[in-house]
Amino acid sequence: MQTDYDVEAALPQARPWKKWLLFVILVGVVVALDQSTKQFIDATFNLYESRPVVEGYFSLTYVRNSGAAFGMLSRQDPKFLRLFFLSVTGLALVIVTFYYSRIPWSQRLALCGLGLIMGGALGNGIDRYAIGQVIDFLDVYVGAYHWPAFNVADSAICIGVGFLLIDSFRRPVGP
Repeated sequence: MQTDYDVEAALPQARPWKKWLLFVILVGVVVALDQSTKQFIDATFNLYESRPVVEGYFSLTYVRNSGAAFGMLSRQDPKFLRLFFLSVTGLALVIVTFYYSRIPWSQRLALCGLGLIMGGALGNGIDRYAIGQVIDFLDVYVGAYHWPAFNVADSAICIGVGFLLIDSFRRPVGP
């Protein structure tokens, strides 16, 4: 039985510009959405101000996170954190770009996942470079249980990782 992967191996590789255009568009859209929503929140909310969107489940709440995901490392020296996160972001950008260059056009879900991850890393990296912390504002909760606030960049990274996981289960294993 012939699979899509067998057919792809027999065909010439898709033009590389398609793959890189997809990457640039995804990264650009994520960074634009992330930065514009953060600028909106910063301009229209006071720090720690919260406005319910869906009562009891979802609010827009302006917080700043100087640490990693969910506030980890937030008590470290700000100069150390800035250097640490900018280094991690730079390394992530190199790794994602390298990995992206190796994935065939037929694995569009993985390509989209990496584009979302890159856009999210850049979005949060811009904040860390410009203000030394990340603006978070999406506040999801049920009653007294609150998920830590997050932003568009965080969402893009999580969705991108999900796409990579789904893609890893779709690929055939073996020779």
